[in-house]
Amino acid sequence: MADTKPMGSAASAAIAAGAARPGVLSLNIRERAALYAAYMPFLKGGGIFIPTSRQYQLGEEVFMLLSLMDDPNRIAVQGKVVWITPEGVQGNRTQGIGVQFTQDETGATARATIEQILGETLSSTRPTHTM
Repeated sequence: MADTKPMGSAASAAIAAGAARPGVLSLNIRERAALYAAYMPFLKGGGIFIPTSRQYQLGEEVFMLLSLMDDPNRIAVQGKVVWITPEGVQGNRTQGIGVQFTQDETGATARATIEQILGETLSSTRPTHTM
C-alpha cells in the first residue's frame, strides 16, 4: 500500500515514502536538500524523518529501506519512532515520523552514508522537517 504525500518545497518533493507492509517503510531521497531536511543528526546514532500519513506510536519499531541519491543500493536499517508530526500541525510542517537508527552496525552505516553525502551541509542553519 503506497503512502505518499506532496510536500511544501521542490527539494522536499524529492522524498517519496511508502509502507510496503505495516512496520516497513521505503524512503527514496534524490536531492541533497531533501536529505538535509529529513536527516536528524541530533539523535544519538542519527535518524531520519519520514513523511507519512500512517499513524505510529512513540517507541514503535520500524524497518526502513533507504534509497539515497543515485545509489542503486538500498540501505536496510531498523529504528524506533521518536518524533511524530501530526497532520495540521502549526507552521505547515509535513506530517510524518522521526525514526532513530538502531545502535548497531546497520544504524552506524546509515548514519555514515548520510553524513558522507551531506558533508559540509550538516553545519547549515536552514530549517528541517523537525527542527
